[in-house]
Amino acid sequence: PTAGTARISGFDVRRQPRQVRAHLGCVLTGERSVYWKITARENLEYVASLCHLPPSVARQRIRSLLERFGLLERADDLVERFSSGMKQRLALARALLAKPPVLLLDEPTVGLDPQAAVNLRALIRELADEGHAILLSTHYMEEADQLCHRIGIIDAGRIIAMGTPAELKRRLDRES
Repeated sequence: PTAGTARISGFDVRRQPRQVRAHLGCVLTGERSVYWKITARENLEYVASLCHLPPSVARQRIRSLLERFGLLERADDLVERFSSGMKQRLALARALLAKPPVLLLDEPTVGLDPQAAVNLRALIRELADEGHAILLSTHYMEEADQLCHRIGIIDAGRIIAMGTPAELKRRLDRES
């Protein structure tokens, strides 16, 4: 950050980066969150090793996540053969492998077909219902309206509006 402070699960992002990373799962814009030249299972095994998960725990979590995200039958296929929706589901599984309480989702539905986007939004709602704190970056106002309890609108690096979707709509109606 160039100014201000930021905390994830109470940890300062500048002074406690290791603890922040342990509490944060990340899905980047597009398909940059997965390795294309290895399989879905290998992607998850790699991340499990980076998170220092014991092998028995890693195997159980990997199988569970592959099953939950509808990827078990394709677990040993190269990711480069996956659809965009499958890659995004794998990226989300990857972000959840270490069971982080906070998820950062950067434009998770960009480039997805309408049905894949609907399905991914449903998964995001499930994760929120399970207690994950989710920070969603999106340009799709309808998506923000559907998924977010609070919305912050940022322009040139500054928050110019913040509130619930209903509050922001009322404010917009008054200003129109």
